[in-house]
Amino acid sequence: MMQTPAGPTLLGVDIMVVGSILAAIAAVAVLFAIYTAVTISDPMAKRVKALNARREELKAGVVTATAKKRQSLTRKSDTTEKVKEQLGRMKVLQDSQVREMRQKLAWAGYRNQEVAVILIALRAILPIVVGGFAFVMLYMVEIYPDWQMKRVGALALVIFLAYKGPEIVLKNKATKRTDAIRKGLPDALDLLVICAEAGLTVDAAFNRVAKELGRAYPELGDEFALTAIELSFLNERKKAFDNLAFRVNLEAVKGVVTTMVQTERYGTPLASALRVLSAEFRNERMMRAEEKAARLPAIMTVPLIMFILPVLFIVILGPAACSITAAFE
Repeated sequence: MMQTPAGPTLLGVDIMVVGSILAAIAAVAVLFAIYTAVTISDPMAKRVKALNARREELKAGVVTATAKKRQSLTRKSDTTEKVKEQLGRMKVLQDSQVREMRQKLAWAGYRNQEVAVILIALRAILPIVVGGFAFVMLYMVEIYPDWQMKRVGALALVIFLAYKGPEIVLKNKATKRTDAIRKGLPDALDLLVICAEAGLTVDAAFNRVAKELGRAYPELGDEFALTAIELSFLNERKKAFDNLAFRVNLEAVKGVVTTMVQTERYGTPLASALRVLSAEFRNERMMRAEEKAARLPAIMTVPLIMFILPVLFIVILGPAACSITAAFE
């Protein structure tokens, strides 16, 4: 004799069990949200430690007296030199590739320029290794025997992802970091204006802004703190500003760097120039927010059709369907 379910059913599924599972998932999500809100770690702790190490290296004489040697400020290791020699023998390493990779690493927030050679080597080795493994699994082991022409497409996709995967990850991280810096730049310029009007020097102003905005915008605070350190130790102040423009892939930062260099060269008022730039960046941020708000109705159309309307139909028609199912039973 068959036992009827204890609770109401919809299409043979016990609604009470499904509701209990969804309620448990919601409770776990709420607890996780409370935990992440309570246990907020200081985002500047590791960055301040790294910047202090950078300061000690500069004090110890890592930066040499000549500008030519300062441009090649890297800590060379035996592993990197061996990889560079092997890639040079294979004719796959070019100076333009190294410069481009170092630029991308700087945009993503990586200071060690030796990683550029390692990434170029991985881009040459990973397609061979991963592609060979995929070839063995698809054609020799035949983990998917039903696939015929799909194997070629899967193998090509694996090789493409192995070749472009590190660069895609690096680009994604650089984009997120650039967006975070863009959000905090107008506030940083306002603080720079206040510091300049208060009579602080440029390096002291950058250091003060890095301390004030470090918790809200850790990426921007990191860049400003490093710029303040370079302004204190480098003989050429323009080089410190150029390094800031090199590390950040943002036209607004390049505009700030140009303004700072011009004020250093011609003695123009720094506070008024930064105030104009801050107003422009705030207007640009407001226009970007208005543009996103204008696109919102068109973007919400697909989620509305796929997720909200089916749930609404279930809520409205669900009780009637349960009643009809109970009547036929």
